Amino acid sequence: MTGLEWATHRGMGALAEKMGIEFTEFSVERAVATMPVEGNTQPVGLLHGGAYVVLGESLGSMAANLHAGPGRLAVGVDINATHTRSATSGFVTGVCTPVHLGRSMTVHEIAVSDEQGRRCSTIRITNLIKSVDA
Repeated sequence: MTGLEWATHRGMGALAEKMGIEFTEFSVERAVATMPVEGNTQPVGLLHGGAYVVLGESLGSMAANLHAGPGRLAVGVDINATHTRSATSGFVTGVCTPVHLGRSMTVHEIAVSDEQGRRCSTIRITNLIKSVDA
């Protein structure tokens, strides 16, 4: 099973689905997803900062779980975001790459860009990997 098939089979969760997030590429080395601006905005029409974070956490947590493998679970323990541009229409794309892939912890960086390729937000997430109790 490919990483994208694994992610599609597992599902992204109700929140990510409501926000219109769709995976387009998925592996331990690189995960990519898109999200529409429409429906995820602040009252003034800008993509909500929390929406960037949901996209980043969806990508980073799922990538950490793929790395963790069967019988193990990755759970987020820290996330931060720096927003540098505002998206107002179209779609944004998040590209998730590992900074550290350890046995018990992962760190991923997610770069979120608008349709013109301009970076709008940079997110870093740390996940703890633990065994799933039977």
